[in-house]
Amino acid sequence: MADQTPVRDLLRERQFALLVSARTLSMLAVAFAPVALAFGILDLPGATPTTLSTVLAAESIAVVLFILVGGVVADRYPRHRVLQVAEWVNALAHAALAVMVGTEHAPLWGLAAAAVVSGTATATVWPALTGIVPEVVPPEHLQQGNAVLALGTNIARVAGLVAGGIVVAGVGGGWALAIASASFACSGLLVALMRLPARPALVAAARSGASGSGAPEGAVSGKAGSNSALADLRDGWDEFRSRQWLWVVVVQFSVLVMVFQAAHLVLGPVVAREELGGPTAWTAVLTGEAVGLIVGVLVAMRLRPRRPILLGVLLTLGAAPPYLLLGASAPLWVVVASAFVLGLCFDLFGILWQTTMQRVVPPAALSRVSSYDAMGSMLLGPLGLVLAGPAAEHVGAHRALVVCGVVMVVTTLGALASPGVRNLVAPGPAAVALPVGNPEVDPVAPLP
Repeated sequence: MADQTPVRDLLRERQFALLVSARTLSMLAVAFAPVALAFGILDLPGATPTTLSTVLAAESIAVVLFILVGGVVADRYPRHRVLQVAEWVNALAHAALAVMVGTEHAPLWGLAAAAVVSGTATATVWPALTGIVPEVVPPEHLQQGNAVLALGTNIARVAGLVAGGIVVAGVGGGWALAIASASFACSGLLVALMRLPARPALVAAARSGASGSGAPEGAVSGKAGSNSALADLRDGWDEFRSRQWLWVVVVQFSVLVMVFQAAHLVLGPVVAREELGGPTAWTAVLTGEAVGLIVGVLVAMRLRPRRPILLGVLLTLGAAPPYLLLGASAPLWVVVASAFVLGLCFDLFGILWQTTMQRVVPPAALSRVSSYDAMGSMLLGPLGLVLAGPAAEHVGAHRALVVCGVVMVVTTLGALASPGVRNLVAPGPAAVALPVGNPEVDPVAPLP
């Protein structure tokens, strides 16, 4: 069967191989950053959990503010060029963070400013990446292509976490951030080598394919050609809001990400520093999660669920156990095991989610829809980060972690109450994204 095409056949395609290599290096940088930044900042003279919260919130706010702009840019301009620039900007931002943390000359405004630059670059990466995959992977192999990308990035995540923990413990967070900067720079160089068709040619080809399949002329959105960025945003919003499963899960993730970032980026490191042994212990937790992500990829390469969004939302219940266990002062090995389950569940969810979006959203609007997805999912993230530090100081990190875990469970159960989430049937691999609003032709219309 077509879906069983060997991975090596995909990797023989130059553009896809470059994309996989670039994303793997970029994830290596991302893996170094959390441990380096968290413990680098916490070890600065006079720093508190609130200091860490402020810097992380600055980055998160920048992502939320600029993610829609990133979606418009990625639908209007060559997506590989957008990725290239974003990687290089991230390299500069992390170089600045490395200098400040390494020299301990790190005013809060300087750390926050570098975090804002990094967040702005990150805001363009996700919509561009979601949109570029269908440009380099055949439609029938989208899930496998997403899985291969995830496999490379997750292997880099494990290697980066292990190496990052060693570097931070041995020579400090500044050097780890410098390595992250170099990895971002190399990723940008690889993306610069990609050669993809001009966007108008891609849109025209998509329209031709849609017409040839008997779909209406408007089957593939030509809205990317709008003269106004506001018109582009309105068209992307129409595509986004018309699919109940899409906006319901985004609302779920808006709350889930708020408490997840508070627990994962602030409260967890605080408990690890005070009780579990510092960066080495927290690296073990993150490594358990990363190994789970790799196993999740291997499962996703063969999994073909009939209702992918229902299964994906059920899997997000796996987010809560690590933080409930941390809040209950469970042994480190139990927390690491639960982090493995979290990684496995989240990777399966991510691959199912990305593949479903790429198969049912018109290609010309895919980056904008992805940007609404990302913005909505991260909208409350800064609030969680802002509140996490004061919560750790005033009510205790353990109680705050338990609250975070309970909220994760409740929001997931709320999403499962949606008919659109429960009833969406997976479209075929070669499905054409049709105009929304007509259940007779819309492949993502909920079942009665």
